This record gives sequence, structure tokens and C-alpha cells, in this order.
Amino acid sequence: MTNAILRRVPPQLAIPCATRFLFFAAIVWNVGSTSLIGHAASLRAGVAKVDITDRQAGPVNDPLYVKALVLKTNTTTAVLVTVDAVAIGEIGHIKNDYLPKVRAQLEQQLGIAPSQVLINASHCHGIVSADVDARTVEAVKKAAENLVPVKIGVGVGHEDRIMENRRLKLKSGKEADVRHAYALPPDEEVAEVGPVDPQIGLLRLDRFDGSTLAVVYNFACHPIQGVPSGGNTADIVGFASKVIEENLNADTLALFLQGCGGDINPVMYKDVENVRSAEPLGNMLGLSALQALRKIECREDARFKWVSETLALPRGDRSERIFQLEAEQQRLMKSLGGTSLNLKTFLPLVVKYNLSGEFPAYYSHRYLLDDKLGRNDLSRLDAENRRNMNAYINNIHTMEELTRVNTNLALLRKHQQSLVDSGKRTIDVELAAVRVGDFVLTTFPGELTVRIGLNIKERSPHSHTFVAGYTNGYIYYAPTADQLANVGGAQEDSDCILDPQWQQVYEVKVAEMLGKL
Repeated sequence: MTNAILRRVPPQLAIPCATRFLFFAAIVWNVGSTSLIGHAASLRAGVAKVDITDRQAGPVNDPLYVKALVLKTNTTTAVLVTVDAVAIGEIGHIKNDYLPKVRAQLEQQLGIAPSQVLINASHCHGIVSADVDARTVEAVKKAAENLVPVKIGVGVGHEDRIMENRRLKLKSGKEADVRHAYALPPDEEVAEVGPVDPQIGLLRLDRFDGSTLAVVYNFACHPIQGVPSGGNTADIVGFASKVIEENLNADTLALFLQGCGGDINPVMYKDVENVRSAEPLGNMLGLSALQALRKIECREDARFKWVSETLALPRGDRSERIFQLEAEQQRLMKSLGGTSLNLKTFLPLVVKYNLSGEFPAYYSHRYLLDDKLGRNDLSRLDAENRRNMNAYINNIHTMEELTRVNTNLALLRKHQQSLVDSGKRTIDVELAAVRVGDFVLTTFPGELTVRIGLNIKERSPHSHTFVAGYTNGYIYYAPTADQLANVGGAQEDSDCILDPQWQQVYEVKVAEMLGKL
């Protein structure tokens, strides 16, 4: 058609072929350069992941990853890193020097300030490679080499089928928790359970061609379900990320940010009737995230702000509570009584006496005959058996309670010794508040319980506010002041170094930081 048009143009105005090509190229270049100029003020992002699975540690069910998202404007460069590991230092396989080593290398090699590096642990209990620090730096460098302009979208998903609050409020006013480390209290002692947070916080970053570069999703749940093989696994969040990535673009990267999962377990955590498998739970989480992601519209948005501060939090002195629990420990031990039964004789009796309360020892006609003859031999045997069974059951309940006391008392002693060794009544924690478009995130280096996260979301001036614990360090559990009134009764309040006043200090500081965004 171009040649036909040109044939109708007077010869003196016709454009030679080579000139026509240059003219066409100039038009295309101008269109392209206009587009690039339009993107110049936009946020740029790059992503990469590196396998960090320790393949020498035993069977591997699915890989563990470190994933990096580099965000850059004309004035700011920052990094968000997610690691399939239990914590950033202190416990697990990532050592305490990991964070400073990674930050130092990124500052030296890429010029990124340490305060601009945010690293979140998923809290899965997988085993990472010994050189996880070097692989983290590798992931960040790869991400920084592939920055592209992005549009930003924010949304919220919903998932309430895969988790449960593990703290049980008892009729006595005390609280217990659901762990494999010890038995649960009897059902008749349980009054209620705590809340969950079904919200999935979503940040979607699309390239300008409409393809999705990255998804950041935030959710609160311990990813500790495990897999049937017992192999190394990224657990629930590994499967969820796979679902998200496989159902968007071929190169989309999904980065999971652990939320306030301190007291949130996978659902049916102590189920003994079914094989433990994280995959169905992860699939549900991934599909729920996808459902919400598809409704998000991305747009150009250059708003990117990063605030990092250090806060001194008060440490708790557990000496008095340790003394009380030691006394309780002695009381429970002394309450164990002798009984004629052992497990072999107890189990058949318990079955018989629950099958027939009136005639447990033999058929009814023998009881009726004894009555006619004025004998009560079987009735006396039943009374003795019931006394022995009750004594045996009381011992079982006492031993179950004793295991809870022993386990949590050991945690209290550990942290009390740490307090003494530190010589300080406070601990410094690093907090961050980040804004990417309408996506607002605040972080904490410990296992926040879910009520803390719900409080922050409810009081935030930003409608899309999300909270990530397990970030930039690890200081154990961070329960509410009310939960700390139960010290020694559950893991969250026992495996904790904080004084109850910490909650108010922290929440005031978070509100202040969110106000700066």
C-alpha cells in the first residue's frame, strides 16, 4: 500500500527507499523515546531467586529459595529479600552474622545502605545451605541487573480455612497453647480460642507491557505443617508461591512476607488421623491470593518511601514467675499417687467400663443373680477398678500438666539467664515502615502474635497496611501485654524476653512511623 500511495505522489516529492526507512525509524524512535520519558519518573524493579536448599542434610521434598526484589527511584534504592528459613539469626540454620554480612556486601558492591535492606524469614523449618549469605547477595545482584519500569497495584485477599489460633483460653482464666511439645488440657477445661487474621496483603508489580514481574504477599501463619516424606520443605508458603508463579507469567516471582503468625498454627495441627501435608494448605493460600490478584489494576505510581528506626524495648524479669512455677512443679510431682494399674491393665478396663457402666465386669445376668443371693462381689470389684482407673487418669492429667510446666519453665530460665548476662533492661530492635504506592508495610524482628497485627491495621491511617514479623533479626516471641499475664502457661509468653509494657511502646512508635509515610 505504501508503494501505491507513493506512486500517486509527484516524482519531486517521492521519498527514496533508504530515506523512507530512516524516516520510519525516526518515527518509531520518537514514539519509543516518548514512552521512555513517560517511564523515567516511575518506580523501577528487578527480581531474582537463588536455591538455598541444603541438599546434604537429607531428603528434599521441594526447594528452599532466597528471593530478592530491588526497588529503585531517582533518589532511593532499597531491597526486599525473603528467605525460606525459620529466622534471621538466633535460632535455626542462619547465623547471627548473616544480616550484617549481607548488608556490608550489598553496600560495598551495590552502594545500597544497610538500612535500605529488609530481609524477612518465612519461618518454615527447612534447612538452608551454609553459604546462604553469599547466595542472598547473588540474588540481590541479579535483581539489580534487571531493573525495569513497573506499574503498581495493591489489593487484599481472604483465606480462613488453613489456620487456627493456637492459644486456648481456659475456664480457670489461664491460657494454654497447641503444640507437639506437650499434650492439650482436657476439652472440658477449654472456654474459647483467640482470633485469626484472614487477610492476604498483596502488592503486584507489572511491567509496562502488562506482564507481572512480581507479587509480594503477606499472611499470618506458622508454615510448620510438614510433608508426608518428612523431607526438607518450604512448607505451606513454598507451595503457595508455586501456585501463584505458575498461574501468572512464566517469569513472575512471588515473594512471601510472614505476618503476625506467632500464635497461628496450620489448621488441625494435632490431627492424628491424617497424613501431615502442607501442599493442600499452600494450594488454598495460593489460589486465594490469585483470586484477589486478578482483580488488581496496576497503574503508574512513583510513591516510594522507606523509614528505618531503632527502638529500645523493655525486657522482662521472670525471676518471680520462675519461683512460682518451680513451686507448681513440686506440687504436681508430689500429687502423683500410686495405683495398682499400668498401661496394659488400664486400657482394657477403660474400654469395658465405658461400654457398660452398669454391668462392666460380666454379663448382666451374673449381677442379677448376685443380687438375688445377697452377694455384692462384682459391685465391690467394680468400685475398686473405678478407683484405680480414676487414680491412673489423674496421674496422666498431672503428668501432662507437668510436661507443660517443665517445657515452659526451661524457656523462662533460658531468657532470664540471657537478661542477667546482657546486663541491660532493654533491647534494641530495628523497625521499618515502607510505602510502595498504596501498599504500606511495617516490620518487626520477632514473632508478633496476631492481635498485635490486627491492632496496627485497625489504627493505621493507610487503608492497605500490612505487618511483617520475623524481619531483620529475631528476638523470639512478642505477645500482647494480656498474653504476658499468663507467663509460663504457653510458648508465646514463655519464649519471650519482653516486659508487658513493650506493646504500648511499640504500637506508639509504629503509629508514628506510619504517619511519616
